[in-house]
Amino acid sequence: MRRHFVRKFVLFRALFLASVVTLAVLFGGFLWGGTGGGRPYGKIGIVLIALAIFLIAMAGRRFASPFGDVMEAADRVAAGDYETRVQERGSRELRRLGRAFNEMTERLGTNEARRRQLLADVAHELRTPLSVIRANLEAVLDGLYPMDEAQLRRVLEETTVMTRLLDDLQTLSTAEAGALTLHREPIEPRQLIETAVDAFTAQARESGIRLEGRAETLPELDVDRLRIGEVLSNLLSNALRHTPRGGEVVVTAVPAEDGVGFSIADTGIGIGQEQLPHVFDRFSRAPDSPGAGLGLAIAKSLVEAHGGEIRAESDTTGTTIVFVVPR
Repeated sequence: MRRHFVRKFVLFRALFLASVVTLAVLFGGFLWGGTGGGRPYGKIGIVLIALAIFLIAMAGRRFASPFGDVMEAADRVAAGDYETRVQERGSRELRRLGRAFNEMTERLGTNEARRRQLLADVAHELRTPLSVIRANLEAVLDGLYPMDEAQLRRVLEETTVMTRLLDDLQTLSTAEAGALTLHREPIEPRQLIETAVDAFTAQARESGIRLEGRAETLPELDVDRLRIGEVLSNLLSNALRHTPRGGEVVVTAVPAEDGVGFSIADTGIGIGQEQLPHVFDRFSRAPDSPGAGLGLAIAKSLVEAHGGEIRAESDTTGTTIVFVVPR
């Protein structure tokens, strides 16, 4: 498309120059030849040349005007006005330029809004553990609490919460920026499921939940074992947390069109339909969730870093998270 546009622009300039030269040759005699047979050829030539120049100038203005719109809009975007849009007009290439510019400014505005929201969310999440740490230390210094192991352990727990939050944010930002390093190795999907299920078997037993892993005999996947394991761990942790005693969580791996599909299905209360489209957003969580709301966002970023996709399905009978990892 870009080469086609350049060729069209060069052709337009060439036609413009050719038109000027042709007019000069055709009407040059009229301009300097005076009249012939009593007819005012000189005046007619001047009028025709002026008309031709006017038409060519109008065509050039019509061709260049969309560029001026984009240049003016670009200055406003550079000044921070991400609501700026240009009118899509002109030739097919110029309309596409305007559409691409509008899409770019829309993404910039969305990213800026997300950046501000992220800063607000991070500040909110860090405020709680910092407040607890400060309150405990002030109480110890004022003599209200003894400086013993129990108080130090409470402070340590809050610093652990902060460390986990910062580690999650670093993983999420690195994955979203496309800078996450994946240490790929061939591994069977069955092995990934067995490892994840084994890690949560004791927790499921204590909660009175039946945890089961099912995997067919599938070809090996070339993935980062730890990162996909982290995805399964995040999803299993959420499923067990929201499944009542006597329920079940089933992890399966089946062939997909372009890879292997993993699913984690629970028999919990489900996710509200108004919240379902936002479950993979950062800091999106249920009111009773103890986490920071980054687990599903991290899972989504890690799956996409492998070239896969993830989705959520939910109703009153439970929730199923499905992600596909390509071979």
